[in-house]
Amino acid sequence: MQFFVPKEYHPGETRVPLIPDTVKRLTEKGATISVETGMGLSAGHSDEAYQEAGATIISDRNEGLGAADAVLRIRKPPLDEVRLMKAGCIHISFLDPFNEPELVQELAARNISAISLEMIPRTTLAQKMDALSSQANLAGYVAVIIGAERSPKSFPMMMTPAGTIQPARVFVIGAGVAGLQAIATARRLGARVEAFDTRPVVEEQVTSLGARFVKVDLGDTGETEDGYAKELTEEQQAKQREAMAKVCANSDVVITTAQLFGKKAPVIITDDMLQRMRPGSVVVDLAVETGGNVEGSQLDEEVDAHGVRVVGLANLPGRVPVHASQMFSSNLGHFIESYWDAENNMLTLPCEDEIIHGCLVTLGGAVVNEQLPQAQQPAEASATEEAQAEQPEAPESSQAEEE
Repeated sequence: MQFFVPKEYHPGETRVPLIPDTVKRLTEKGATISVETGMGLSAGHSDEAYQEAGATIISDRNEGLGAADAVLRIRKPPLDEVRLMKAGCIHISFLDPFNEPELVQELAARNISAISLEMIPRTTLAQKMDALSSQANLAGYVAVIIGAERSPKSFPMMMTPAGTIQPARVFVIGAGVAGLQAIATARRLGARVEAFDTRPVVEEQVTSLGARFVKVDLGDTGETEDGYAKELTEEQQAKQREAMAKVCANSDVVITTAQLFGKKAPVIITDDMLQRMRPGSVVVDLAVETGGNVEGSQLDEEVDAHGVRVVGLANLPGRVPVHASQMFSSNLGHFIESYWDAENNMLTLPCEDEIIHGCLVTLGGAVVNEQLPQAQQPAEASATEEAQAEQPEAPESSQAEEE
């Protein structure tokens, strides 16, 4: 089975899908792997390292996409690259399928079996494949480092000849994977940490890391079957904001991590709350790529809001590309190994399997994941295909920038 790993061309993306160690593991199992020239350079891996691990280096990206039985990448594919892949190909990456209906329909129309890594179930069995959690872990770490660097205060308490310096106060909103890592990192740096989450069940995890859990009586909350926080009502959100505003006003660094799976992130920090914070405070918005938790936060920008620095940088795991790539590659390798047919040297996708059932988006020309609104609807010919039917000799472009 021929795997192809193209170079990531999304602006600012420094992570790579596979590192040489994983390539070696897979080739020893019988996989044939080709990587695009320079694919691993942003994470410190040369073409020679991939060759030594058993991979073939390809300079023609389109050729690699067209010949592959499976394509492995981090970002969702541009539409014109989907049209280069052959029918029956398996595509594995983050897909953002809830917000990319056109892409999902195009994958189905091309009879491509698409795996969306962010939809891998959060179960014990799937933990070693959970790329979304592994990247969120690093995002939580990086958020604290950014907050500490931007803050005009030092984090730890210090006893000095000039007196005692009190520790910085850090408030983490959301105690999922990213939030818990943010709490742990801030504590390691010596900060006084408080945290809030709509799920009371995480209080024990927060306190075990040395942080104070901020309790707010919101009534019926909880979490979904997949471990995500449930969406709050307007009344619950208003009550939550008022309680958090008091904590934010006394905090030096606030880190927001609240995201809703497949939906726009909720606004948690309002402009009024920012006005109540001390000048020089820092807010790091981890949800900026899905709409933002902070009113006025801007994607890939740092803005001044009433003297508070609001940081809305995208792709925080990409700021530590060596380890981000190592973790993503490990997750991808475990996924392939779990469904590898050694006898026939091929990757299988058993639909009855719990993990495959959760993350398989398209199969056999249809959208098969029932979580998606377009599930089971037959893929229609795209506008591009119709235009090509009228003008059969019109050439396709080979690359397109992701939205």
